[in-house]
Amino acid sequence: MGVALHRGTNFPVGKVDLLNLYPLSFTEFLMATENEQLISVLQSCDWNLICSLKTRFIRRMKEYFYVGGMPQAVQSFIDEQDWNLVRKIQKTLLEVYQQDFSKYASAELCARLNLVWNSIPAQLSKENKKFIYGQIKKGSRAKDFALAIQWLSDCGLIHLVHGLSKPGYPLKAYEELDSFKIYMNDIGLLCALGGTDIKTILDENVFFVEFKGALTEQFVLQQLLSSTDLKLFYYSSPNSSGEIDFVTQIEDLVVPIEVKASENLQAKSLKAFHQKWQNEFSVRTSLADFRRDGWLTNVPLYGIHNIERCRLPQ
Repeated sequence: MGVALHRGTNFPVGKVDLLNLYPLSFTEFLMATENEQLISVLQSCDWNLICSLKTRFIRRMKEYFYVGGMPQAVQSFIDEQDWNLVRKIQKTLLEVYQQDFSKYASAELCARLNLVWNSIPAQLSKENKKFIYGQIKKGSRAKDFALAIQWLSDCGLIHLVHGLSKPGYPLKAYEELDSFKIYMNDIGLLCALGGTDIKTILDENVFFVEFKGALTEQFVLQQLLSSTDLKLFYYSSPNSSGEIDFVTQIEDLVVPIEVKASENLQAKSLKAFHQKWQNEFSVRTSLADFRRDGWLTNVPLYGIHNIERCRLPQ
């Protein structure tokens, strides 16, 4: 927060270059853990070759879900291969963040920052992941927590994904600022804050169904934010329970993205979206292999950062 707020410091407008830094992406995690061969395969976009290494990709991805991309946690994992030590580092980071709140915010605002921060796992575990103020504290309204949310966003600790009134072009023109989902800055920290243990993540029968897909959406968000310049929104059709997890714009195309935590190939929300809006390119990302079926393309989760290249015919 000290960097973001820089109290008492004049910002040298026009004299600096800005660079957004994020936790390590999945491909950077592969690089750090000396899996350069897997990176090379991903970069090739040879989906037959990529899918032949599916088991290895999924194993590394599960590790990334737990470790995340915070540098110290990743370095500890590389050096010690100790899941408990990784979690200890993550919990320390979470504690330091909250101590930082009290350093730069008033006592009243600090309390609200903590309430918002600690509510994120529960907010994301809902079927409808739209942020609900009343879930922080009964009877709460936007005016009570708007400043706290803005602080966390400005400091890069959370990412806001706003809803759309309709998926029109350009998307920014239809952004609804009062409707949003909140994700954390790192998937490993979300795991730690939500209390997800390593057994849950590595267990073939449990992983990807727990936490209602929240971790998987967090994963997709992080990869797209750190690897592309795409702006992400979400869309919920009026009078319908169907929701498109993310909507983005690739050149002149509006692209809906549905996130699946397993190999589930159902795409009810995408189908309804396509029938209504007649978009020519939709993406379902899951553990299933790459597959193109007319307007719908399935992209493996571990290759979602290549979404812009997936538009092109194979």
